[in-house]
Amino acid sequence: MIAVRERTALRVGELARICGMSADAVRYYERSGLLAAPERTAAGYRLYPYSTIERVRFIQGCQRLGLRLNEIVDLLQVRDTGECPCEPAGVLLRRRLDELDREIARLNALRADLRTMVKRLPDVDCPDPLPGTWCPPGNEGGDS
Repeated sequence: MIAVRERTALRVGELARICGMSADAVRYYERSGLLAAPERTAAGYRLYPYSTIERVRFIQGCQRLGLRLNEIVDLLQVRDTGECPCEPAGVLLRRRLDELDREIARLNALRADLRTMVKRLPDVDCPDPLPGTWCPPGNEGGDS
């Protein structure tokens, strides 16, 4: 009977496929300090421990929340000490909420500006615009 050796590590392509990302993204995570440099085979192939799957999924979740890679590195450093990363995560998430609130306000102002411009467009018989403008004469707000 042939003994089957249980695999204890994943190659970069396998990890990427399991996590739904490209192998280049996994390598980028490694270069960015999000993932520790893995062991390598004699042929130079990266061998990631299975625990890397959970780490990559944590990173992906942080990215979905809009955290930047350097912020994720900071959270992972706290997490790797065995301490709860809740306090630093709370600070980062509250900061992200403030950023989102500012962006939503900016987008709402943009929406209002666009609605105003649409209301000012003539309904019928639109005359040709003057040279250097995009609105016909008499329509304020669209020439600048």
